[in-house]
Amino acid sequence: GVRMRMEGREEMQGAVGLRCTWDIPPAAGTQAKWVRLNVGGTVFLTTRQTLCREQKSFLCRLCQGEELQSDRDETGAYLIDRDPTYFGPILNFLRHGKLVLDKDMAEEGILEEAEFYNIGPLIRIIKDRMEEKDYTVTQVPPKHVYRVLQCQEEELTQMVSTMSDGWRFEQLVNIGSSYNYGNEDQTEFLCVVSKELYNSPNGLSSEPSHKAKV
Repeated sequence: GVRMRMEGREEMQGAVGLRCTWDIPPAAGTQAKWVRLNVGGTVFLTTRQTLCREQKSFLCRLCQGEELQSDRDETGAYLIDRDPTYFGPILNFLRHGKLVLDKDMAEEGILEEAEFYNIGPLIRIIKDRMEEKDYTVTQVPPKHVYRVLQCQEEELTQMVSTMSDGWRFEQLVNIGSSYNYGNEDQTEFLCVVSKELYNSPNGLSSEPSHKAKV
């Protein structure tokens, strides 16, 4: 019977120890509102409201003191062993709902953290952005087909005006007159035209077969 009572008392102490920070009356409402997070040695100051924008996230559960018995540093900040570089954009996303990245910041890094903190909407945004990037990279630049047409000066304007769709006028080469009949001196031209041919990127067309193999 004595052992049981002892264990019970220790449990109580443990619970009180965990909750001691909440038991201090908030100084004019600041204690309850502001939250300090020590992410990998960098301290971030934010509000409980911001952290709880995404109800299912690790950060929301953390600052509600639910089931997560997180360690705190000497200032009372929650200790989170993650890379602080990527935490800024995550916190800003919770603040205003937009993903803002420095140009040299890897989206993979943010995705990793968004998945760790379990922020669903942010995970979707990053995956969409990464897919868009992949798509633009895999688009193959168009191939150009060139044709050289030989024509006389008087046919030139007609030929250029009736050029079929997609063909573009590139260059005109004067090859001089090929024959002389007194004054009827016809200058011959070589007319260079080009057309773009788009072909589907190999990456995309070979994907299904690759998946089928797997």
